[in-house]
Amino acid sequence: MSVNSQDVDNNSKSMTSYLSPVVRDIQPSGIRRFFDLVSGNKDIITLGVGEPDFITPWHVREACVYSLERGFTSYTSNAGMPELREAIAEYLYTSYDVKYDPKDEIIVTVGGSEAIDLALRALIVPGDEVLVPAPCYISYSPITSIGGGVPVEVETYAEDSFKLKAEHLQAKITPKSKILILNYPSNPTGGIMTYEDWLPIAKVVEENDLIVIADEIYSELTYDHKHVSFASIPGMKDRTLLVNGFSKAFAMTGWRMGYVCGHSDLIYAMLKIHQYTVMCAPVMGQVAALEALKNGLEEKDHMVESYNQRRRLIVQGLRDIGLTCHDPQGAFYAFPSIASTGLSSEEFSQRLLMEARVAAVPGNAFGGGGEGFLRCSYATSVSQLNEALHRMGQFVHKLKQG
Repeated sequence: MSVNSQDVDNNSKSMTSYLSPVVRDIQPSGIRRFFDLVSGNKDIITLGVGEPDFITPWHVREACVYSLERGFTSYTSNAGMPELREAIAEYLYTSYDVKYDPKDEIIVTVGGSEAIDLALRALIVPGDEVLVPAPCYISYSPITSIGGGVPVEVETYAEDSFKLKAEHLQAKITPKSKILILNYPSNPTGGIMTYEDWLPIAKVVEENDLIVIADEIYSELTYDHKHVSFASIPGMKDRTLLVNGFSKAFAMTGWRMGYVCGHSDLIYAMLKIHQYTVMCAPVMGQVAALEALKNGLEEKDHMVESYNQRRRLIVQGLRDIGLTCHDPQGAFYAFPSIASTGLSSEEFSQRLLMEARVAAVPGNAFGGGGEGFLRCSYATSVSQLNEALHRMGQFVHKLKQG
C-alpha cells in the first residue's frame, strides 16, 4: 500500500495544533544552537558552552563506582539522602553563614535547573510577574512562561559592572510583581554583588513583599571578593529560596546534582511537585556529591585558581585586540562589548564562527541589555584560549580594516 507523502506532511503539520501555545512559541536555546553547530568539529575552538574542562575528581567517581559495586541502586528519600542534606547544611553554614535544617529545609534536585523549575511552579499563580535582572541565564524567562508567569526584565549595565541597582528594580515593580530571580555570580556577565550592594536590594524586596529565588550555582567561582549569599542578608532568609549545586565548582555537570534550601513551608510545597515528577535524584549521583563535599574542597580550590588565571588572560587579551571588557569577578565568562565593530551580536558571532573558527554566544541570547556583547567562556585550556584570542584578533583587525 502506497503512502501519499503530501498526506504525511499534512498530518505532521497538524500535530502542532495540539501543543500548548506557550511551549510552541518558546524559542530554542541560543547556547545549544551554537553548541550543535560546532559539535564534533575539531577545527573550531568553542568558548560557548558553560562547562568546566576538568574531569570530575577520581575519588568522587570512585565513590560512585564503589556504591554500584555494593548495590546502591534504589530510591532514596524524596528530599535526598539524609547524610547528603546534612553535609549541604554544614557546607552552607561554614561557607556563607546561612543555616538550614536538613530535615525539612533542603531538597536534593536533578541539577539546579530542576530546583528553579520547582520553585517557580510552587510559587506562580497565572499572571504573576517574575522580575529577572538581564542579561541573564537563558532559562529563567521560558520556565517562568511555562509556569504561567510573566517574565519582566530588569536591565543591568556594563558601567555598573552588571550589578543590579535598586532604582532599576523598583522602576519595574507593579502590583503583580511577586518573585525576583537573582543570579550572582552572573551567567553571562561574570558580575557579582557585595554585601553593600545587596542591602538596598533587600530593602526593595521587603518593601514590595517579594519572594526571591537566588541561583548561586557559581558561588564558589569568585576571585577578588568572597561570595555573599542573598539569604545571609538580615531579614532575607525566609524570603529566599537558595539554589545551588555541584556542576560548576566540582566539575560535575553531567551528574545533574543540585539542591534548594528555604523556609519549610516553601520546601514542603516544592517537595510535593518533586515527588510526583522526579521521585528523587539518582542515588549514585548523591553518593558522588557527598564525597565531593566531604573530600573534594581542596581540588575545587585548585580549579578555581586555574579559572582565575584564565580570567586574567582572556580579559587582557580581549582588551588588547580592541574589545572593551569589564572585569568579571565571578563565574567563568567574559562579556566583551563588540559594539565598536559595527556588527550586531548575532552577526559578529556568525562571522567569527565561519571566518575565524571560534564559537562564542551572542549577547542577545541572554535577553535585554545583551545586544552588542559576546559571551566567552574561559573554562577551556590556556593553549586554546591563546589560539582563540589570536584568531579573534585577526578577525577584529580585518573588520576594522574593511
